[in-house]
Amino acid sequence: MMAGHGTRTWNALTYDVCLWIFTIIIDLFFREIHPRSSWRIPRTGPIIFVAAPHANQFVDPLMLMRTVRQDAKRRISFLIAEKSMRRKFIGFAANLVGSVPVGRALDSKQPGKGKIYLPDPEGDPTLVRGNGVDFTDEKLYMPGGLLVLPSVNNTAANAEIKEVVSANEIRLKKPFKGEIAIKQLTGQDIGEGNGHLPRDIKSEKTGTEFEGTSFSVAPHIDQSAVYEAVFQRIREGGCIGIFPEGGSHDRTELLPLKAGLAIMALGALAEDPNCGLTIVPVGMNYFHPHKFRSRAVIEFGAPIEIDPKLVEQYKNGDKRGAVQKVLDIVYERLTAVTVLAPDYDTLMLIQAVRRLYNPKGKRLPLPMVVELNRRLIKGYTTYKDDPRIVSLRQAVLDYHKTLFRLNIRDHQVSYAKFTWPRVLGTLIYRVGKLAILSIAVLPGTILFAPVFIAGKSISKIKSKEALEASTVKIRARDVVATWKILVSMALTPILDVFYTTILVWWTYMNRVGGRVPEWIPLWVVAVGGLFFFPAVCFAALRFGEIGMDIFKSLRPLMLSLNPTSSNTLFRLRQRREWLQEQINEIINELGPELFPDFEKYRIVPDSEHRPGSPITERPTTPAHRREGSEIDALSFSPVTPPPPSVVQRSKTAQAQLLPRNESFGNLGRVGIFSSRPGTPTRSRSRTNSSDGFKLGQSFGMTSIDSTNASKGKSTNMDEVTQTLHAAMRERGRRRKSDGSGVWETDMEDSSTTDGGGMMTPTSDLEIEEGKKDV
Repeated sequence: MMAGHGTRTWNALTYDVCLWIFTIIIDLFFREIHPRSSWRIPRTGPIIFVAAPHANQFVDPLMLMRTVRQDAKRRISFLIAEKSMRRKFIGFAANLVGSVPVGRALDSKQPGKGKIYLPDPEGDPTLVRGNGVDFTDEKLYMPGGLLVLPSVNNTAANAEIKEVVSANEIRLKKPFKGEIAIKQLTGQDIGEGNGHLPRDIKSEKTGTEFEGTSFSVAPHIDQSAVYEAVFQRIREGGCIGIFPEGGSHDRTELLPLKAGLAIMALGALAEDPNCGLTIVPVGMNYFHPHKFRSRAVIEFGAPIEIDPKLVEQYKNGDKRGAVQKVLDIVYERLTAVTVLAPDYDTLMLIQAVRRLYNPKGKRLPLPMVVELNRRLIKGYTTYKDDPRIVSLRQAVLDYHKTLFRLNIRDHQVSYAKFTWPRVLGTLIYRVGKLAILSIAVLPGTILFAPVFIAGKSISKIKSKEALEASTVKIRARDVVATWKILVSMALTPILDVFYTTILVWWTYMNRVGGRVPEWIPLWVVAVGGLFFFPAVCFAALRFGEIGMDIFKSLRPLMLSLNPTSSNTLFRLRQRREWLQEQINEIINELGPELFPDFEKYRIVPDSEHRPGSPITERPTTPAHRREGSEIDALSFSPVTPPPPSVVQRSKTAQAQLLPRNESFGNLGRVGIFSSRPGTPTRSRSRTNSSDGFKLGQSFGMTSIDSTNASKGKSTNMDEVTQTLHAAMRERGRRRKSDGSGVWETDMEDSSTTDGGGMMTPTSDLEIEEGKKDV
């Protein structure tokens, strides 16, 4: 008993120490990591964390472990590919944090001899015949194994083997899916309407010369040991982490979820229905995940409790049906906490629109950026065939082509409004500041240049290797950040020891040219060197980050000074303002159709439609809204969870809601959902807060109209009083938490808005940080 307790204590200690080390590295790599709705994590009982999309190979689990440990004080045992466990460092670190190795069939695939084809694709699509093959080789071909076709457009079809019929025939459990797979197995031209073959794939003969297509074979993997390890952790009340897509990828959409997570959950509940197991969906939302000093939002969805009826269905033999229902529920919840786009071009378009859709010109909190991206994608996918959307899409793309041609960013277009003396003064100031920062960055850049060069080079090599071995990756960017971090972890200590050794030797020989006093012992020099050189490297990273931001801001300033290009920049600013108006008008018209509470909770009143007016009074676009899509998308969860006695929503209702923002009670409180002129920026002074704090606008309250009262329309004064009190309490809470009386919805980073809506920074860099695309 004592031995078991001591083992658990030791495991917890090693977990925390290892995670602490990796947390430092993660915090250095990422500029900002924002957890959202982490209060939803149960503090007790077994949990299966289901995270997606898996966009950063070994970084994703570290990010989630860090967040859960800091916010919920819980430890997670992640499932990790057995292939990764065979890597020395990865396997060692994974063992320290209690990871569970999982064998994956596709990791063990190998090229098959001969070729395969479908002799009767319509009458018997599960029968596969081969030329020059020997399916009786039990080491390669076995029930439960996989036949894998060559990758086309970064996707490779596979099917499970049901039985070996003969030396040249195999029966599949299910036929190959997809039109491209059928064409591959029947000798049709893949290039007709289905993309093209990659350059590294040799085209097969087609028509009457077709002999079959090349293939790979993957063995059957017995996962019973994995399930038992998971069940044991669940019995102990621990937490399991799973990436249900199977492996990391760099796609913009979710991959099909593997059945393993549902089998684990249903199996654990079938063994002990009272174990209290819950599934927590987690959205891993990155902004340029492979880049250094990027940002991320980790969003937690409402915990899922599996219906006992599904557990009974699983126990009674209908495992496939129960598993599929659980997967459907998990997939639905994951889509509510992730930003999913059908393709990369759509994602880039949505981010461009989001930058333009901000009438107040203020920096949005990172969770709000994620939420806005999600809602814009939902609106775009719903109305993408609307002629207005098609026209606006082309206008936005043309605008960004112009930005690319001028080599400037969207937020830098605002310089066109600055006066000539102000532009010149800002340019001189920033050039001077950049020069000073360059001097500060130079030592660390020179000393640790091998780390930067090796990290970039090795990550590119590993990316190419991963792309060749994968059937789902597009450019294999999901492994870049991992290898940059691994290389830096290996080389930085080596260089630190190397430079410290040189310093000690130099001190021993001549006291560094007489600069080090004789009374300082060599061991002090050694210890100081071990701390000094990493500090120099860290200073180079931080100063370099600031310096790069300044450097990127110089070009638009120089364009503003150039008489030939300043006019172009001015016209571009006018074009941007026109796009903003068009985007706001379309969103204001289509928003109420997609989100029923859009009009009711508008922060800036519409002169034609007062807050709270019926949505039906506004013209609508028919035939786009789907039944069941009337989601209360304007509702958000608070920063801190309300007491359980106050809010007890049904899980069915939660499943139908879009994710709730932890910083706002309602999206309508944020001015980005209004096309009318923005309200004047509030003063940061408490004594002058009357201009910025407008109850009717900030809390979606309907004004008391004397005209309406004279017409006999009664007003519920009790409700108004309660709302007023709630508004005052909310204001007081935010002042206490912020310490300055500034509302989180109006984060400005010390910026003010002048009469034309331009950002006027009090610091030269804040305009870059405040408007920069994250």
